[in-house]
Amino acid sequence: MSDTYDPRRTAILLVDPYNDFLSEGGLIWPRVEPVAKEVGLLGNLRSVVGSAREVGAHVVFVPHRRWEPGDYEAWDHPNPSQRSIMERHSFARGTWGGEFHPDFQPRPGEVVAHEHWGQSGFANTDLDVQLKQHGITHVVVVGLLANTCIESTARFAMELGYHVTLVRDATAAFRPEMMHAAHELNGPTFAHAILTTEDLVAALGSGKA
Repeated sequence: MSDTYDPRRTAILLVDPYNDFLSEGGLIWPRVEPVAKEVGLLGNLRSVVGSAREVGAHVVFVPHRRWEPGDYEAWDHPNPSQRSIMERHSFARGTWGGEFHPDFQPRPGEVVAHEHWGQSGFANTDLDVQLKQHGITHVVVVGLLANTCIESTARFAMELGYHVTLVRDATAAFRPEMMHAAHELNGPTFAHAILTTEDLVAALGSGKA
């Protein structure tokens, strides 16, 4: 591959790194756990974020709306994911489940974008403005879930003109079929690169993929 990753112009978009998704005892962890453990999700996320920080690339947190009482109840057409959040109170504000996983805490100077209500980290948030103000041209989208927020955020990034990279084993989904769709069927239609964590870490270290 000839894609290059200049750390000054590259951002790791860490999507929804909440305890409810990533920690034992999290509300959604039991549904994510089989795929997450199969691909080594937590270790790979640590590698991606750690490598980005080591080479001076940007780490940008892209959090989902933290549920609060009354959310979505008066909406005309909440989507299926929002209906599920309304029922189970995922990522509830002020709770442990709505906190970032202890291994993925923002450091001083790292951007935490406004919370997204739907599945795209760009829609109705300041993410695009923040990236442009930091001179970002390349985004690497990792976190959860592969076939919802990762795909929507990455597609939106492509439409906005960013170079987009997906990482096969730094994400997870509820079923293997969803991972297959995200990386083998849908991803190739919009992503400029689809890498493994090992390949990405090497690319970040050398400035090339």
